Amino acid sequence: MSRKSLLTNRAGLTHKIGYAVRHPARITPYVQRAARDTWLRLKHPDHVAYYRAVMASDAGRNPEAAVGSRSHERWLALGEMQFDYLTEHGLKPGHRMLDIGCGNLRAGWRFIAHLDAGNYYGIDISPDILISAKQTLTTYELQAKLPHLTITQNLTLDFLPSAHFDVVHAHSVFSHSPLGVIDECLAHVGRILAPGGFFDFTFDRTEGTEHQVLREDFYYRTETLLHLARKHGLEARFMDDWEKRPHGQSKIRVNNPA
Repeated sequence: MSRKSLLTNRAGLTHKIGYAVRHPARITPYVQRAARDTWLRLKHPDHVAYYRAVMASDAGRNPEAAVGSRSHERWLALGEMQFDYLTEHGLKPGHRMLDIGCGNLRAGWRFIAHLDAGNYYGIDISPDILISAKQTLTTYELQAKLPHLTITQNLTLDFLPSAHFDVVHAHSVFSHSPLGVIDECLAHVGRILAPGGFFDFTFDRTEGTEHQVLREDFYYRTETLLHLARKHGLEARFMDDWEKRPHGQSKIRVNNPA
């Protein structure tokens, strides 16, 4: 990711005009999406309810596109990238894993296949995308692995046991979350981490002004999220080796020092 890209304010008028000039065919879809999102924000002032409605709309058209994959090939590649990274970082079959924002199991089906039966827990705010997740589970014939797929309203994680998970994972979740949602998750994730466990999350990084686009895409400075994690007594570090992967988001790893 270039320095110029990291300084870009995608919510700024100058960027929007320049982008429209370079990509005129995308103007109409953007206007349509902005109109839809404005209506959904008015109907659902709470961000979780709003984003659940966004996912219902997107999943109704294409579940793979709803989780940010332009094609089935890209869906497979992004899932493989996440899986390879965590297995290279020590994810073992005997580990217990929580996948926050598991979506339609883009990476989840690989984790389920790798882990021992019953060791995968996937949560998501969207019932529509979890229906698609169950279809993915059937497609890859992983029913015997007994994964736990649960809809959730928030990220307090209060229904999960303490000190239970060796790996907690949230890919492309905080990139769609206001700071209050991220703070809620970081306030509670330490309780469910097993000794020696870690929590990896990706985010859209900026080195300029923090901003959001259509209340769907949020851009944060690394220091903001590191400080937020440390405020809750967690150790946090930027994962430089993730930057080598062909993905537009960055990654932070959180550990519970206790």
